[in-house]
Amino acid sequence: MPPHALTGGPARRSWDLVVRGLRAEPRAFAVAIGASALYGVGVVASGWALGQVTDRVVAPALGGDGVEPSAIWWAGAALVLIGAVTAVAVAFRRVFAGIAALDVQAGHRRAVTRQYLRLPLSWHRRHPAGQLLSNASSDAEAAGMVFVPLPFALGVVVMIVVACAAMFAADPLLGLIGLTVLPLVLVVNAVYRRWMSPAITHAQEQRARVADAAHESFEAALLVKSLGTADREEETFARVTDRLRAANVGVGRIRSVFDPVIDFLPSAATLAVLVVGASQVASGAAGPGDVVTAAYLLTVMTFPVRAIGFVLGDLPRSLVGHDRISRVLDAPGGDEPPSGAGGAALDAPRAALEVRLDGVAVRVPPPPGGEDDVPLLHDVSLTLRAGRTLAVVGRTGSGKSTLVDVIAQLTPAAAGTVSFDGTDARDVPALQRTHEVAYVAQEAFVFEDTVRGNVLLDDGDPDGGDDDRVWEALRLARADEIVDALPDGLDTVIGERGTSLSGGQRQRIAIARALVRRPRLLLLDDATSALDPVVEREILAGLRSAGRDVTVVVVAYRPATIALADEVLHLERGRVVAHGTAAELRATDPGFVDLVTAYERHRAEVGR
Repeated sequence: MPPHALTGGPARRSWDLVVRGLRAEPRAFAVAIGASALYGVGVVASGWALGQVTDRVVAPALGGDGVEPSAIWWAGAALVLIGAVTAVAVAFRRVFAGIAALDVQAGHRRAVTRQYLRLPLSWHRRHPAGQLLSNASSDAEAAGMVFVPLPFALGVVVMIVVACAAMFAADPLLGLIGLTVLPLVLVVNAVYRRWMSPAITHAQEQRARVADAAHESFEAALLVKSLGTADREEETFARVTDRLRAANVGVGRIRSVFDPVIDFLPSAATLAVLVVGASQVASGAAGPGDVVTAAYLLTVMTFPVRAIGFVLGDLPRSLVGHDRISRVLDAPGGDEPPSGAGGAALDAPRAALEVRLDGVAVRVPPPPGGEDDVPLLHDVSLTLRAGRTLAVVGRTGSGKSTLVDVIAQLTPAAAGTVSFDGTDARDVPALQRTHEVAYVAQEAFVFEDTVRGNVLLDDGDPDGGDDDRVWEALRLARADEIVDALPDGLDTVIGERGTSLSGGQRQRIAIARALVRRPRLLLLDDATSALDPVVEREILAGLRSAGRDVTVVVVAYRPATIALADEVLHLERGRVVAHGTAAELRATDPGFVDLVTAYERHRAEVGR
């Protein structure tokens, strides 16, 4: 796909932004611009009609000449008809311009959120959640903001052209005065854009920081309340909001100069037309109707010129918003569509997967001030046969979670390959990979939805045809009795982030969510840490007793869990220390023995 970012100078980027938006919603914009053009023609026709009424009705009446009543009725009827057409045009323009602008903004939001789904977990870890929220909300809105006044501004170009022609027809000198407004507007906007663009960029960045600070405070509400650090959080939030306020005030100050200047230009031109027009009438070079026509057209052109000012004023903000969402849409790693089209599909039979790692290494960028990448895994190689259970053990920071992330393809390997049934995992379509491989993290996330919705994570069968599958997954996760005791069973709505459940209950729901898809590879990253050892053993043993064809990789600490595994992989500082059965490691790996006995010693001390 071509890059989403706009290139070139400000004028070229502004043009490309407008063209993209018009192409995105051609029908709605066509109706809005057409209605705006009709409005412009109606306004010019109204000015021409007023000039004719002045010369043929008002001036003769004031001069004492007789005026036919029919002429008065025809003049009134013409003005009413022009007003009615203009009113209808305004209604169509506003309705369809609003629809088109909101559809453009919605398209930006959809594109950004879909890209979030495509991008790897490593990308998300480098970007704060507040920034992602800002990209999908305020930045997407800002990128489409210019399209609110755009149809009116484009349509009234017709009005300005026709109005200038009418003014030139009335009097060339008056028309020339009116024509000088447009180049002056363009000059003022060039100066305005130079000052406004950096101010808008700064304001959007501060808005993202506010969203990030708010998100962190909300996520850590339990910690904040338990430690009594609400005052500190308030001070932090106050600082970032003060910076945002200052940035917005700076934007307002710049706009407070630009807006009055744009309003002043047509008014100054109208005053010039009246002064010059009076002398033209006195010398007999122009009639009163000509001056009235020119003055009226310049007066009513104030708002159309203002609309052009709106567009020119919103362009810097829209360009900044577009640039910020383009950083997401052009981010590397988001090329694969979520549908997972293409790639090398795994074999269709529902058998457990064989997993093979060949020389896998993972490195992350250096910390501030560092020069070299930090290695998390070093040359990890192993083969896990289909249907077997592997327990990954090691001290904190040894690389266990990183290894599971690499197998799940949530973290890309800097070197080496991960294969499923002999197929490079990177070549497996994303949709199939997420169906065949289920991952359960230590922190179980529960949505504010029903139990059924949390397990299925989709709409499911509206007739309840999926309930048997849900109950089977809950039974294997030892959560069926918990759900059965809830007021509405599967239809019970769990509170936000599962606040109505204990940590262990949330983990069981998360495990059921993985099992309901009947995966061929199950990855448990310390996903049973909140469960008591008996329940943990029952879940792992239940996978075998149920006859499910699944390969299991579990990050384990408890000796009972390790004993259930067919193989054990001991990691230290990202390197494989030992790989074999638990009995073999007890006999040959002192570090493994120390880990296991440390847990047993801790339990013994707690039991005293």
